[in-house]
Amino acid sequence: MTIKRSTGCMNNQRFVKHWLVLGVFALCLWLPTHVFAAGTVNIYSHRQQVLIQPFLDAFTKATGIETKTVYAAKGLAQRLQAEGAASPADVILTVDIARLAEYAALDLLAPVDSAVISANIPAHLRASDNRWFGLSERARIVVTSKDRVPADAIQTIEDLAKEEWRGRICTRPGSHVYNRALMASLIAAHGAEAAENWARDFVSNLARKPQGNDRAQAKAIFQGICDVAIMNSYYYGNMKFSDDADQRLWADSLRLVFTNQQDRGNHINISGAGIAKHSPNKNEALAFLEFLTGELAQQLYGTINYEYPVNPAVAPPAELASWGEFKRDALPIERLAELAPEAQMIIDRVGW
Repeated sequence: MTIKRSTGCMNNQRFVKHWLVLGVFALCLWLPTHVFAAGTVNIYSHRQQVLIQPFLDAFTKATGIETKTVYAAKGLAQRLQAEGAASPADVILTVDIARLAEYAALDLLAPVDSAVISANIPAHLRASDNRWFGLSERARIVVTSKDRVPADAIQTIEDLAKEEWRGRICTRPGSHVYNRALMASLIAAHGAEAAENWARDFVSNLARKPQGNDRAQAKAIFQGICDVAIMNSYYYGNMKFSDDADQRLWADSLRLVFTNQQDRGNHINISGAGIAKHSPNKNEALAFLEFLTGELAQQLYGTINYEYPVNPAVAPPAELASWGEFKRDALPIERLAELAPEAQMIIDRVGW
């Protein structure tokens, strides 16, 4: 059933019945169990509490609707499957198209009909069947050493396959969802054969075995292990303003490169959300999603975690604006999920 904006009371009896069933079942779950109240938005979140709490506080202040949240890095899709129609979950918050696509493939999300969301989120950043929606953009950029790489030496992601970068690039493993999505974007742009040729040459240019997260690549550039790396843009902001003095030094050693500005634009991924298929509080859930696409929440994405607004009417905050304007790849995000299996096979074959 498609969720539409409507009025009226929540079905409290249905919620209580579902909670009684869940109360017995939840003892078997390894994830912590929370008591959810009727009339609230009950959230399952892959995102950390420190990143989400300001949004929840602002939503409650604006609407009077309370929120209850379960936080977990893994296992929430399986929990939702196990709970079935008895699940108290209303909204799923997660990161990366791969995780959103997993929920959709498991038929755990409800289609949503909202003029507000359709107006606030461009079509290429939401599912074609409106089961999930991008809420912030994350640019996967190239970073280079300020001291050892000229400012305009790299123009495109394709440049990283050139022989001049032999032994000078660091990266996290290719099988990570961030790099798998990047690989999928190259398949979309050039076809599988050309994308695999790029990946093979790229791997030949690595300074060390793929390892660590994006911060680890910044540290490696600072230490002189490599001169170039691939990084999600928000890591730069998090390091620049970190309480850790070392991370601030890593950030200061970097130059940001938004790639492919003369053709398709820089590769983009998203954080996003959807409404649970069996949500007991669908009106409140829809109100929460609509809030997350509005001006206040879209600004928060930039100020809290240095992610870009998806709403084209909302300008990025000052810090992000200081990194420079850039052209985004307008490839439908959904296409990245479709090409992910092929991307992973290429990654495995070239040893990324």
